[in-house]
Amino acid sequence: MSRLIVIGGSKGIGNAIVSSLLSSYDEVVNISRTTPEQTASNLTHYNCDILNDELPEIDSADGLVYCPGSINLKPINRLSIDDFKNDFDINVLGAVKAIQKYLPALKNGNKPSVLLFSTVAAKLGMPFHASVAASKSAVEGLTKSLGAELAPTIRVNAIAPTVTDTDLASKLLRNERMIENMNERHPLKKYLQPQEVADMAAFLLSDKAASLSGQIFEMDCGIVSFKL
Repeated sequence: MSRLIVIGGSKGIGNAIVSSLLSSYDEVVNISRTTPEQTASNLTHYNCDILNDELPEIDSADGLVYCPGSINLKPINRLSIDDFKNDFDINVLGAVKAIQKYLPALKNGNKPSVLLFSTVAAKLGMPFHASVAASKSAVEGLTKSLGAELAPTIRVNAIAPTVTDTDLASKLLRNERMIENMNERHPLKKYLQPQEVADMAAFLLSDKAASLSGQIFEMDCGIVSFKL
């Protein structure tokens, strides 16, 4: 039986990934603090706080997606050490916990793959992004290191999106002027929708990406790649 585990699949990008891949797996397991609005006969939900709760036992899995993240934007003099610790916990240690827990399940899967999430701010220096950029840069290092360590059995990749229209980014897109400014900042004159990221996730988890591991895929709408 094919099975996908999604950590944080009830909202935003995670929810889009779950919705997109329900038809591709016999079972999609969503582990999150929030009960998803959608239901399906092959969707199993576990109410769980990744940082504080024991993760459910799962014997086999073909894919693991870790979606939780943070956008904690403050000047460096207003960022506390606890801010850095909290962002690191959510973005890095939560992913490590999930991978360690489900590594045996993935080894029992069919052509298994792990997908993590970074941010364009790990490549492009942006004011007020010190904490999130530091933790997401660690995610990129983890992706490359584990890609090498787990080859050839398990592929490990990461997506580094620019601003995506989710609840997490709502403060950056809270009015028409901010939306217009965000579009203008990107050479492609747009920012991301969750479905676009879900489509990339579906590709990276599929056999079509069988030759890709240890890679960071920047979905940047040109903001990192181009200088116009």
